[in-house]
Amino acid sequence: MRILIAEDHPSLARSIADGLREENYAVDLTFNGDEAMHMARSHEYDLMILDMMLPGTDGFTLLPKLRRAKINVPVLCLTARDSLEDKVKGLNLGADDYVVKPFEWDELLARVRALIRRAHDQRTPELIIGDLHIDTVKKSVMRAKKQIKLSAREYALLTYLAHRQGQVVSRADIWEHLYDSSDEVASNVVDVYIAYLRNKIDKDFEKKLIHTRHGQGYVLSAEE
Repeated sequence: MRILIAEDHPSLARSIADGLREENYAVDLTFNGDEAMHMARSHEYDLMILDMMLPGTDGFTLLPKLRRAKINVPVLCLTARDSLEDKVKGLNLGADDYVVKPFEWDELLARVRALIRRAHDQRTPELIIGDLHIDTVKKSVMRAKKQIKLSAREYALLTYLAHRQGQVVSRADIWEHLYDSSDEVASNVVDVYIAYLRNKIDKDFEKKLIHTRHGQGYVLSAEE
């Protein structure tokens, strides 16, 4: 999952980014509203964390611009202003949730997870595909009640596919959502990690869950 942080305090922005990367999210940073709009137009993000008092174009101006441009990314607003009027204004302009500074990290992370779940119509932290169970809070993966150990990147790829189970996902889409602008990776990295996942998720099981659609991409499904 790829997240855009638009926050004008670099130390806070980098602290949030570091924490999210430890949770296996890809993260891009910007410190002003004009660049945030450009980045949101250029990439398909799974979530935006938006400071409402950005220089250039502030959050209250940026939100309606995003929605008018049909950019439907979930937006979690950050603000030092905790008045009810500001919260209502932000939500009415298109924000999905609000966090007041200073905040506790665990609360911010829980809200990030909840917004991403909501965007994919996922009601619980568990993703289930056939006999494959993914706990997105504990970051644990089991198939047929057998624990499967994944690297951080393998887990990120699996959860991305699981959120879109039954849908064909192209290599370009996977790249877009799993890698941020600071990543330097080989051109065949998606195929390499799909192979790693197959070795751990499918190799020891008769029923395969990861399927290739030649010329299109990959699909995670228990129906085939």
